[in-house]
Amino acid sequence: MQAAKQHEEFYQALVRKDPSYEGVFFVGVRTTGIFCRPTCSARKPKPENVTFYRSIQEAMQHGYRPCKVCQPLQPAGVAPEAYAHLITELNTDPMLKLRDGDLRARGLDPATVRRWFLKNYQMTFHTYQRLMRINKAFGSIRYGDAITQSAFEHGFESLGHFQDVFKKAFGVSPSRTRDQLVITYNRILTPLGPMLAGVTDAGVCLLEFVDRRMLPTQIQRIQKLLNATALPGEHPLLKQLADELNAYFAGSLQTFSIPLAIPGTDFQQRVWQALQTIPYGGLRSYQEQAQVLGQPEAVRAVAKANGDNRLAIIVPCHRVIGKDGKLTGYGGGLWRKQWLLDHEQKYLRAN
Repeated sequence: MQAAKQHEEFYQALVRKDPSYEGVFFVGVRTTGIFCRPTCSARKPKPENVTFYRSIQEAMQHGYRPCKVCQPLQPAGVAPEAYAHLITELNTDPMLKLRDGDLRARGLDPATVRRWFLKNYQMTFHTYQRLMRINKAFGSIRYGDAITQSAFEHGFESLGHFQDVFKKAFGVSPSRTRDQLVITYNRILTPLGPMLAGVTDAGVCLLEFVDRRMLPTQIQRIQKLLNATALPGEHPLLKQLADELNAYFAGSLQTFSIPLAIPGTDFQQRVWQALQTIPYGGLRSYQEQAQVLGQPEAVRAVAKANGDNRLAIIVPCHRVIGKDGKLTGYGGGLWRKQWLLDHEQKYLRAN
């Protein structure tokens, strides 16, 4: 009965192309011999012709080939090749400014590009490329370049326009740059979907799944707490974070070593530190978490502080469950929480 119910649940998710099931299952289609991710845009098979698998490995062991449409061997959220090329170009050439006509000349629909960037970066493509230039200009001014030189080297046609855009981003003129803090952010792909990561020179301050409803609010909060401006770009800590996350999902890393920069109240800091003491593959109830803090009556406050955690996976709030053993309260979705717990248990047993 349970198997039939789950089959129906997964099939309806497949029909809806529901992205919240990315990483939960892969579907093998017996009539074609291929397997797909839940969001595949190909024509849907009949329910009696599909089998659901929990992993790529399982699907391939049963003889299925990866679908060429949805490319299930790629991490969920991979940028379309043309968009990835745009991002690479913008990272390489700070003078580059692409308008709608330039996108059309490349065979891209500006409205479609706009929607993709809104979904994945919470901003339009044109805002993204403008802020990329501002971020690079900020770095060059901070490390000694003249304001006028930096403005023209990063694609701004006039000093006045550069100063207006800069002040809008930072709230101050370029001459006061040395007093400013930047949160550099970018996407990191994972088997559970893309995550938005933000870092300062001091450490990681944000790591959330891009489909989390509270993500825009979290970005605003962290900017306010750090008195900083969040801008897209590249940073050595983002590369380190991506490498450590890849190792975690591959099962070869259990403890993150990247530095953290997570401002909060004294109580929040204590809760987040306590979370980091829960061992890989371990579980702790909210009640036990409160007891660890020496405040057994503060269960609700502990749960709220867990919910305020802005560093998914690294500060492992997914390892906290209800007193009755049930999964509760995870901003990335309970299906992701279950996946992470199963993932850790699998590799804990393997080692």
